[in-house]
Formats: sequence, C-alpha cells, structure tokens
Amino acid sequence: MATDPVLRQGPDSTDLVLRDGSPTGPVLIVLTSAGPALLTPLLLIVPTLVVAFWMALAGAQASTVFVVVGVIAGLEFLLGWPAVAFSRARSILRVEFAPAGVPTSLRLVRTAGPDDWLPVDSLREVQLTHEVVEPYEGDPKPAVSTLVLELGLREGRERLDSLPFGGDPQQLADALEALLGSAGVVVELRTERSRRSRPVPNSGWTSGGSASVGSAGG
Repeated sequence: MATDPVLRQGPDSTDLVLRDGSPTGPVLIVLTSAGPALLTPLLLIVPTLVVAFWMALAGAQASTVFVVVGVIAGLEFLLGWPAVAFSRARSILRVEFAPAGVPTSLRLVRTAGPDDWLPVDSLREVQLTHEVVEPYEGDPKPAVSTLVLELGLREGRERLDSLPFGGDPQQLADALEALLGSAGVVVELRTERSRRSRPVPNSGWTSGGSASVGSAGG
C-alpha cells in the first residue's frame, strides 16, 4: 500500500519516507523481479515481429519462425530480468537525516539496503514538483495528484517520479526547509496543473493532460 511522502521524526533521525517497505536482500529482489521481466518481450514485440516477417518473406517454415521468435523472446526476458532487478535494488525507500534535530549527516535507504552516510552539506537542493491532473467538465474520475522529487547531491542527482501524493506540498516543503535550512540546502516547490483530455467519441481512447501552469514557491 502506497504512502504519501512524509517527514517522520524518530529518536535518532528524521526520515523523509517516500515508499512503504523495508530493505530486502538481493535474492528476494531477483526472485520478485522475474514476473515484471516477462513484460520485456511484450515491450520489444515490434522488432521481434519484424524478424518473423522477414523470415517468412525469405521462405522460412512456420516451425522455424516460431522457434526463432521463442529464442528471441527468451533472450529478451533474460536481458530484462537483471535490468528490472537492478532498478528495484536502486529504488529509494527513504532519506534519513541524523541526528533528528539539526542533522549533520544523511543517507539514502534503497530496496537493496542503505547507502553510506554522507555529510548533510553534500545535499545542495531538494526540488519538489507537485503535478495535478484535473478532470474535464463532467469527468467522473477525480483529479490525480503526484509528486516528483529531485535530490541534488554533490556526486549526482536522484529523481523519483510519480509518487502518490494527497497531502499539502507546501507543508512538506516548509518542513524540509526548517529541517535543512541551517545546512544551506535549498528547497524549491513547483506546482504543475493540467486538465485531462475529453475522450474522442467512439474511439475508446483517452490521452493525457493539455496545457499546464507552473508556479514556484518554497
């Protein structure tokens, strides 16, 4: 069950909790990545069908085409499996700031386990983008609110997209600023709004938002 990004203060650290769950071992990550990796052949179905089409034009027997397509799909699965596992292992669950009151250190806690502790001044900025997709007039579906988080670290940037968020983004930004302001970390909040497009009659298709409006705060 997903949770809104939230700051939680404990006895030893203040945690920016981004996703539910605790770190798991590499074996479990690999095993649970097998199912999603089955989507890899579906995502690459176009080049696979192109190969099958050209083999058929070249006069290959149907059984040969099926075997080749099966081998290609198997290779795509074997390539996709470690890619999915690596992505899951690097997924950030929370950011820990210690000590809890005025932090001097931070670390990223990933699905595979926590990174090393870093000095808090290695975090230069936190960018929050609150994305709201509003319904068109008469749309029975409610608005969708998500958060994009970018951490500007000295050695690179970490970005988390489409985090479910139903809270007050300004309150979260103010809390982060109060926690990290003494370390000189810049906290920036932007809001981007768009409207869900009305479906085209008789098409059965819907598309994403239209024009968006951004505002900054923080």
